[in-house]
Amino acid sequence: MNAAILAVVVLLPVLAGALIPFIPFKNRLWMMVYIEASVLLVTILMFVTLFNQPQEEFVLFRFAGNLSLSFKLDGLGSVFAGLVAFLWPLATLYSFEYMKHEGHEKYFFMFYTMTYGITLGIALAEDIVTMYCFYEALSIVTLPLVIHTLSREAILAGRTYVYYMLGGAAFGFIGLAFVLIYGTTSNFVPGGVLDFAKIGDHRNMILFTYVMCFFGFSIKTAIWPFCSWLPKAGVAPTPVTALLHAVAVVKAGAFAAMRVTYYSFGADFLRGTWAQGVVMAAVIITIVYGCSRAVKETHMKRRLAWSTVSNLSYVLFGVVLMSPLGLAGAMSHMVFHAFIKISAFFCVGAVIYKTGCEYVHQLNGFGYRMPKVFVVFTISGLALMGVPGLAGFVSKWNLVKAALDAGTGAAYLGIAALLVSALLTAIYMMTIVVRAFFPGKDFDFSTISDVEDPNWMMILPLAVFTIAIIYFGVCSGWFTDMLEQISSVM
Repeated sequence: MNAAILAVVVLLPVLAGALIPFIPFKNRLWMMVYIEASVLLVTILMFVTLFNQPQEEFVLFRFAGNLSLSFKLDGLGSVFAGLVAFLWPLATLYSFEYMKHEGHEKYFFMFYTMTYGITLGIALAEDIVTMYCFYEALSIVTLPLVIHTLSREAILAGRTYVYYMLGGAAFGFIGLAFVLIYGTTSNFVPGGVLDFAKIGDHRNMILFTYVMCFFGFSIKTAIWPFCSWLPKAGVAPTPVTALLHAVAVVKAGAFAAMRVTYYSFGADFLRGTWAQGVVMAAVIITIVYGCSRAVKETHMKRRLAWSTVSNLSYVLFGVVLMSPLGLAGAMSHMVFHAFIKISAFFCVGAVIYKTGCEYVHQLNGFGYRMPKVFVVFTISGLALMGVPGLAGFVSKWNLVKAALDAGTGAAYLGIAALLVSALLTAIYMMTIVVRAFFPGKDFDFSTISDVEDPNWMMILPLAVFTIAIIYFGVCSGWFTDMLEQISSVM
């Protein structure tokens, strides 16, 4: 297959999205058909490409010398691109119903669709320059989605979002510059690209640069102490927060951390150094801190946001173990958490859409009036806890296995953090389920007589996500083997 298809799948949704405000659709249905057809076409092209991977790269634009915007599909990029391509059409379908009464739909779906292409650009980037360009473009194109309602709260959240993203960009750029200076190439190469002859006595300087670069890209994963922006971004419409928390922004940050650790600086160079200790400490703190804040939070979307803060550092924990098994565990949780968390967010979004209720204490008895939504939410909660038979257990087991294989004190401390997090996850997820299904014998169900499940456009994506969570919980062997094969070249 011609490598030009890689540029097509990146640019097509960007162009299709940019045209939405200018197309005179006859009615809303025609707009929905255009958007869903565009997204589905990109998804089909992406999966055709995944099963017929072009071996060469495609240079879209050359700046100067060896600096260019270029695309190439490798194992790690295939995992992220496949995840994005699978989830986006379903999220778009859900969005049609949710955004019906939100206003400014054309502009919303313009940026929503463009975000699809830019996220694929990160996944398919051949080198750190290309990834950085699309990474920063992602911040720009998602800002209008965060502030979509234009409320005071949304504007303040947007400001926080911009401040954090600009800071992360500065740190990430420092890492990019040092890779270009001290590396043999800007391309992503398994094992890293550092030229040790150039490094000489500057080893500690390079390690310090890696730490800055790691934190710069990981700001999008809301690593401690740069995590407050993510719960604040929950003011955005649920289709936005679901993709922010499950796929586009936060997983792009985790993906970038994998790239710079294993494909630019190199795990062998970093393993056992003080730099590994620094990033490991930040990751472990974030795991416990995020789920602790989730237990205290009563607003449903913000509770799930703090949960995301914790679970993203599960992924980063695998990354900073700096071993092939660690990378495989990180990839597995990146994928499985995406299914689990987008499912949970869409359940909460359905509740808000149908009832306007946003707080946990308002959910008494809702499980009986919205059984489909709360059955799915329960399964998502159990998976997030790591109950055997569901996808979350598999990815957590992969991370624990990698930590045991590492055999270091920090790795064992990370395992302890995972166990504490599992307990706290059970508390903040199951308290919602208990309220929904067990409101108390004196509860007056007539007070929620108008509460009901949403229509098929919201239920279908939830059903697909639930099937995926259960399937990967019982049939994940082939997928885990594939991830271990991808990471074995490190």
